[in-house]
Amino acid sequence: MSNGGWLWTLLGLYAIARLTQVFPNRIPFVVIIACHVLPALGFAFLHGAARYRTRGVMVYVLVCFLIGNLMENLSIGTGFPLGHYHFTEVMGPKLLQVPILLGLAYIGIGYVSWAVAGPLLRHPGVITRPLMAAFVMTCWDLSQEPIWSNLVHAWTWHDGGRYFGVPLTNFCGWLLTNYLIYQTFALWLRWTGVKPSPLSAGQAMVAPLFYAVCAAGNLIVLAAPAPAVVTDGAGVQWRVREILWASTLISIILMGSLAAIASVRARTADT
Repeated sequence: MSNGGWLWTLLGLYAIARLTQVFPNRIPFVVIIACHVLPALGFAFLHGAARYRTRGVMVYVLVCFLIGNLMENLSIGTGFPLGHYHFTEVMGPKLLQVPILLGLAYIGIGYVSWAVAGPLLRHPGVITRPLMAAFVMTCWDLSQEPIWSNLVHAWTWHDGGRYFGVPLTNFCGWLLTNYLIYQTFALWLRWTGVKPSPLSAGQAMVAPLFYAVCAAGNLIVLAAPAPAVVTDGAGVQWRVREILWASTLISIILMGSLAAIASVRARTADT
């Protein structure tokens, strides 16, 4: 199978994986999470190797691993930059205090966000593309954060927060963390003179569609069984229906718009 064929296969597997979240009582949640993370991880390796060759994608993986884990562990210990929280056992084994699957999510969806950011910009530069990619990645987090903290209980915010129990510092910290990842990678590309290889039309289109499937998958949560209210780490109660509809609106308006624009421009842009 060609590289493009494998990319579309991984997209299909990811779409199927999003359906598993409707059955949280039948499938162990760590399995559901792994099914979400692994197709995106495979996509990052294959698409990244086609675009930046094996050395380039391995550098990206290393940068994600180091900066992502550093900032998460720093936040757990000090509250900076994301806020005060801790991970539960829902996501499985941890490296220090951060679940391994979360680190892999940084790589997978993180790379998808990087690939989507390119066609969103007319002339992506060494600073503008990392900024756009960090914004795309933060939209993904904005759509899911209250669900994973309050409904899935993958982590707990100690002091709660205004956004359905999530502090606004989380999103500022998330933007900063991912910007540092993308900026480091962009500077490495500049310093080493790595010339991205051109992609076929199918290879260029699959990244925005991957992001679109991610957004659509957030809507499926509406069909999953859930309590009427949840209580955050500060003891404040929130209506689950309001959390789910906020996720739905963000997924459609923000993520959907970004995916649509990137899909149209990816056909002609060499990004």
